[in-house]
Amino acid sequence: MILVFIETRDGVIKKSSLEALSEAKRRGADLGNGIEAVFVGTVPDATAAEVFPFGAVKAHILENPALDTYSSQGFCRALALLVGDLKPAAVFFSATAMGRDLAPRLAAALGVSLASDCTKLAVKDGRLEFTRPVFAGKALLTLSMKAAPALATLRPNIFPLEPAVPFAGAVIRKSADVPDGLVRGKVVDILREPAAEIDVTEAGVVVTGGRGMKGPEAFGLLKELAALLPHAAVGASRSAVDSGWIGHQHQVGQTGKTVSPDLYMAFGVSGAIQHLAGISGSKFVAAVNKDPEAPIFKVADYGIVADLFEVIPHLKEELIKLKG
Repeated sequence: MILVFIETRDGVIKKSSLEALSEAKRRGADLGNGIEAVFVGTVPDATAAEVFPFGAVKAHILENPALDTYSSQGFCRALALLVGDLKPAAVFFSATAMGRDLAPRLAAALGVSLASDCTKLAVKDGRLEFTRPVFAGKALLTLSMKAAPALATLRPNIFPLEPAVPFAGAVIRKSADVPDGLVRGKVVDILREPAAEIDVTEAGVVVTGGRGMKGPEAFGLLKELAALLPHAAVGASRSAVDSGWIGHQHQVGQTGKTVSPDLYMAFGVSGAIQHLAGISGSKFVAAVNKDPEAPIFKVADYGIVADLFEVIPHLKEELIKLKG
């Protein structure tokens, strides 16, 4: 059996978790294994039932007041106990901020290995194989696990959603044993950035600005551009974040977030190797930079050598025409 951790935000299942569930269904079919999902915290039955059309036959809900907000200690404890009971062959997470935090802790608690940020899964000789980028995306490593369960985080926007098929599975609620004092930190408030509904890791289009934006005010242009594109989010290079022009949650790259959009648009981004490592999964890359020798052009499918402040207004104008 393959167990998939399902992440929710504001009561809604994240698309990346459904992608992980869909890939589990495909690999489970190759192995002859069933698929089950697990939620941690308070989740309505109706929300839990949303995993059934994507391949899960059971949805486990681990409940405890200490799990109402995320903590790596509490979530890991609850998951470790469930894994001990179910003994799955593998546990999949989405490689979101939560998945990247929680999966390594669970692997350490279980004493098993973790394949992180996987971009491909396969079955060979009856065993799961995991492929992930290494050396800043310059090479791909394929590995299999000797110990069970095999833990893996799957990069968002890489694995296609399995077509939903109506199915009625079982919702199983369990009280999670989380001892007092285990959770050493508590979330007291969540500050949300205005109009930031889409995380860059889950966006279909990422509009990124670099040092060439020249200041924080110019990122308003990128937000206006993103608003004209479907399922788009604003990203930033490390230099722009370090300069204080935009928040760290927008940072794309090896020290930020790894993205895999259908379209990655880079404005004033030079293309340092650390940044390129974070966009290697992008299907198409379009870059605008005044420097014709900028490294970003080596990976770009489309490039414009020009002043971004001249290109963006024309691009906005054409998008407005397309929108009618």
